[in-house]
Amino acid sequence: MLECSYKDKSKMNTLGVGQMTRKQKKVFIRILIAAVLVLGLMFVPIENPWLRLALFMVPYLVIGYDILRKAFLGVIHGEVFDENFLMAVATVGAILLGEYTEGVAVMLFYQIGELFQSYAVGKSRGNIAKLMDIRPDYANIEVDGRIEQVDPDEVEIGTLITVMPGEKVPIDGTVEEGEASLNTSALTGESLPRQVGAGDQVISGSVNMSGVLKLRTTKEFGESTVSKILELVENSSMKKSRSENFITRFARYYTPAVCYGALALALLPPVFCLIFGYEPHWSMWVTRALTTLVISCPCALVISIPLSFFGGIGGASAKGILVKGSNYLEALSETKYVVCDKTGTLTKGVFEVTAKKAASGFSEEQLIEYAACAESFSSHPISRSLREAYGKEIDTNRVKDVEEISGHGVRACVDGRQVAAGNRRLMERLQITPEEVSGIGTQVYVAVDGVYAGCILISDVVKPGAKEALAALKKAGVRSIVMLTGDAKSVADAVAAELGVDEARSELLPADKVCEVEKLLAAKGKKEKLAFVGDGINDAPVLSRADLGIAMGALGSDAAIEAADIVLMDDDPAKIALAMQISRKTLRIVHENIVFALAVKLLCLALGAVGVVGMWWAIFADVGVMILAVINATRALAVRRI
Repeated sequence: MLECSYKDKSKMNTLGVGQMTRKQKKVFIRILIAAVLVLGLMFVPIENPWLRLALFMVPYLVIGYDILRKAFLGVIHGEVFDENFLMAVATVGAILLGEYTEGVAVMLFYQIGELFQSYAVGKSRGNIAKLMDIRPDYANIEVDGRIEQVDPDEVEIGTLITVMPGEKVPIDGTVEEGEASLNTSALTGESLPRQVGAGDQVISGSVNMSGVLKLRTTKEFGESTVSKILELVENSSMKKSRSENFITRFARYYTPAVCYGALALALLPPVFCLIFGYEPHWSMWVTRALTTLVISCPCALVISIPLSFFGGIGGASAKGILVKGSNYLEALSETKYVVCDKTGTLTKGVFEVTAKKAASGFSEEQLIEYAACAESFSSHPISRSLREAYGKEIDTNRVKDVEEISGHGVRACVDGRQVAAGNRRLMERLQITPEEVSGIGTQVYVAVDGVYAGCILISDVVKPGAKEALAALKKAGVRSIVMLTGDAKSVADAVAAELGVDEARSELLPADKVCEVEKLLAAKGKKEKLAFVGDGINDAPVLSRADLGIAMGALGSDAAIEAADIVLMDDDPAKIALAMQISRKTLRIVHENIVFALAVKLLCLALGAVGVVGMWWAIFADVGVMILAVINATRALAVRRI
């Protein structure tokens, strides 16, 4: 597929929306004209049969010419059995039998149903369209002392761009000058603005509410957050749920079956009547066959099921919950086990030094200084808390030969001395016996030149609302909530008790978390799903291994957007339960539509075959059921907080 430029894509998107609106207006006008004409003809007595046929053909062709054309093209291209073919055969057959009013009415009500469905799809696209509004139109760059607007695709990494008040941030970058308040509601679903200043990272798609910002771009437009989110949402319809795949397969066999069944109903009873010497009543049986064709049209299922999932995905996106496909939305409704990472998911990940104890020969100031210098190149929250506790600018020239040991800590040469800072496993590796500090938190042990220097206690804070969020998951039907962490058992148990977690598994290396998820996957039932919720930065392997990977607080995290199946753009733990609520509501609507549509159609098919119901009931069984199913499907758009 050829790639078009950003401007071309923007124009194409706008044009598509405009065409759809004009098309709906044209169909509505045709419906009005055909309705007025057929109502007039119903009350005007016309004796001449040929004149009557000619007059009824006018509203029939006004309302049905496009359906007849699609049916004809389908036959030519070998795609015979679809709803257009059913409508064409049923209405043409009714007209040939002299049932002019019924023939035109079937086509008229079918078009009304199609218009209604088109409107409903447009409404369900509303939330997606709002999300698409985050796509920037241009980027401001300074050329020879004046601001020029350029295509964001043309901006290279490291370019200085200017974002004025009221403009969208076009590309991810770092603030070099200025302060402003950013509206990130289109990304996160939350209205609380974010204050940024020099040195802060800014995400594309945010809206500058105040102040002029100068940003140094850190990514190309195609790799920026806004592009990744738009690509994710646009491709969500590609991954279909089991329900959608079932309906697709069902329609593939169902439509030909009812066509052949209708043909058998039109031919076999009259033939048997002739064989046994009875009046064949050809017109009666053909009418019944045409009635079954109208009744059997699978529009209600084919339209309402994808529309339900589309509505659910659209409603979720408006709340900052990005679902990569309806299959993941369906899997979420079947989730019985939720496994959560602790740091950054259930806790703030904002660590503070709450206690320290230096060993003999070292002062507390030296202890903090050595630890902060050793951790100076790490972006881990614990490392940041150590540097903040030190409170001074660190000269990185003092630090050499930094080695980060996954799941253990770091080693570095600080002022010519070998410093190790990390957990108990690191000390054991160095054959050092540490002493703990009393209190709940993460113990960071420090050794200098192979000699134990002391221990620093760093405590995390539980996120507000985390306990209520986990309780909401239990209320939603989650059987077990398991917390995984690399922290000490005492810390994990304390957090688990505070939050009401069913089980806490502690002192885990990144690889150990995958093993623990493997064990839980092996123990669960075949039809039960396990979801892993992580911060998306260090949890990519576990996110990929679980039945369902949910990345939380993923705004700006490429790893999260790539690895997870569901992306929560902010770090609110209540969004997990909200996502599950949306999925269960969507699946409930899907099942309601399947049962309702099949029940009504099967009942009307049986009654139509024996002549109890006629063409008008057939119209209800097709168009009426479709409209009711579509109305029900649009309920998936409505999302409210638990």
